[in-house]
Formats: sequence, structure tokens, C-alpha cells
Amino acid sequence: MRYTLVADGGSDAVLIPIINWSFRQHDVTPIGQRADLSRIPRQRNMEERLRAVLDIYPCDVLFVHRDAEGQPPQRRREEIAESLLSLRVEHIPVVPVRMTEAWLLADEPAIRRAAGNPNGTEELNLPVVRTLETLPNPKEVLFAALATASGLNARRRSRLPVHKRVHQIAEYIDDFSCLNVLPAFLALQQDIRAIIEND
Repeated sequence: MRYTLVADGGSDAVLIPIINWSFRQHDVTPIGQRADLSRIPRQRNMEERLRAVLDIYPCDVLFVHRDAEGQPPQRRREEIAESLLSLRVEHIPVVPVRMTEAWLLADEPAIRRAAGNPNGTEELNLPVVRTLETLPNPKEVLFAALATASGLNARRRSRLPVHKRVHQIAEYIDDFSCLNVLPAFLALQQDIRAIIEND
């Protein structure tokens, strides 16, 4: 299954390991790519931008990421569907309630490994998984957890490349199934299953 991910920002590349894991749960081997939007000339609207993406990154399934940003997730899903009406491509919306970083807060060992201190014992004060989508700023919580998990003193923590380390967290997670208690993550899993079953 060949797919392309169109994401809001650079940090959302962490969705690739999540999507790959999701396909593998159905014994499907994915071949994924993330659209480099810097290669896409500025377009008038989302439909034209996605058309340009498909010209450069053809695929069987297009994943379109949008954070809900205070809007009902269903509204974001409808906006994505409307933008793709004329493009005749299978698509799956990826709409975390807050930010993708919330999903990475579910795996403490992965955070510790990404922080470069896998055997650390510092208290990270991570939120309960089922509350992750209610956090007002999960990125801030994740950055703080990474800094604490590093075990570094304040001066050295200030030089910790947290943005780079965030990308590593998803790579270190072997099983994302604990996130199925979150409605947005469960919706993604259901959409992937539907695409596979209808293939």
C-alpha cells in the first residue's frame, strides 16, 4: 500500500511511524512518503494544493493531517473531504484534537530513550493516556518531559535539541495500541481498516 502524508508542519513527520504501525496491524506492508510542501508552489486553496501534491507524490491513499485547533474534529474531516471531492483519490484525514505531540506522551520508555537516558529514574509526571487529548498544550508537556528525562543539569538542558528528539520518540514506540482509548486515534484506525477492507 503506497501512501503520501500531507502534514501541517515539520514536526508532524512523527505520524509516519504511527501510520506504518497501523497498516502492519492488518498485515499490510506500507510504502510511505511525506510530501515536502516547500516543493509545491503557493496555491489558491486546499483543493489546488492537494492536487499539486498528488502530481508530485502519487499514491494509493492520501493522508491529510490537520490539527483540530479548537474546531470540532468532524468539521476538519469534512473540510478535508470537500477539498478532495474532485480528485478521485482514497484519503484518510488525520485530525488530533490538539496536536500530534499528545499521542507521543503515552510511552515513557520511548521518551527516556529519545532523551538519551533510557535508564533514568527522574519523575516525568506524564498525564494519564485517556486525558491526552484534553491537554491545552501537549507540545510544551512533551518538551518538558524530554528535558527532565535527559537527567541533564539546567545549563546542558538548554542545549538539548528537543525538536529533533521528538521525532525519535515515535521511532522508539513498538506498540501504539494504548492510544485506542482516544477518539481521534481510534478514528484513524477505523479509517485505515476501512480502506484496507475495501481495497
